[in-house]
Amino acid sequence: MKPKIGIVGLGRMGANIARHLNDEGYDVAAVYDLNQDVAGELAVELGAQAASSLPQVTAASQVVITVVSDDAAMLDIFKSQGDTLLIGAEGVTFINCATLSPEAHLAAAEAAQAVGAHALEAAMASSIPQARNGSLYLMVGGDAAVVSAQNELLECMSVALRHVGPVGAAAKVKALVNMVMNMNTAALAEGLGLGDALGLDLEMLCEVFSQTGANSRVLETDAEDMLTRDHECYFSASHAAKDSGIANALAQQAGIKTPISDATEAQFRKMEQLGLGELDKSGVAELTFKGRGA
Repeated sequence: MKPKIGIVGLGRMGANIARHLNDEGYDVAAVYDLNQDVAGELAVELGAQAASSLPQVTAASQVVITVVSDDAAMLDIFKSQGDTLLIGAEGVTFINCATLSPEAHLAAAEAAQAVGAHALEAAMASSIPQARNGSLYLMVGGDAAVVSAQNELLECMSVALRHVGPVGAAAKVKALVNMVMNMNTAALAEGLGLGDALGLDLEMLCEVFSQTGANSRVLETDAEDMLTRDHECYFSASHAAKDSGIANALAQQAGIKTPISDATEAQFRKMEQLGLGELDKSGVAELTFKGRGA
């Protein structure tokens, strides 16, 4: 039988994972978010319990999927006392999907193990549409036996998944994925901004980029948005800043210099300072085109 599912963190990704699992016949038993209005609306949509506390989610679920905002939020939901997912958690499996530091994922897994629960990390290298239709690419970290036990659920969420090692490994891989993606995004914005300043036809320039070494996945996903200034949020500039920061902190720990990634993080931090942090990461073009929002 399919396990009962709880979802903690109902932002763009968490809510759409819940909708997809509900469509696929999973019993999404409880949903929780700090914004109780959001939780209530999704609960009505799915026929789930709008939990008012974290222990209620654990009590209703066999598997709890978490998609929280940052390390502090992760440590808070897995704290040892108070409003925590760990109350009554023996036998429950937690699948933690947020992009966080390896240390935060390890701390959550250790806290879960201490009460007889299991924890996996399932880093997502995709965006909102993929969460909604179950075609995420998942990088999974954790004990192989626990991964195997949850394989059907993980496959339902994803078009492909890769077990990359123990808990903490997926966070490292995801940090590098987003580090490179963010650098590509900032570089594309600079190239198109300079092309615009030089009076070039930007549609032509994108076509040339696509047939040369300047091609990238970011060119496919972000170039048109940069040209039309359509920065509807799929992956926010604030998240880009956070994730580049995680990668750059890992580089410092490893004694590796990352000047390009450092500069990229600075660009996305500047967007936050200018009040542009909730734009899509394609909004970094607002810093590189003459006469734009910056």
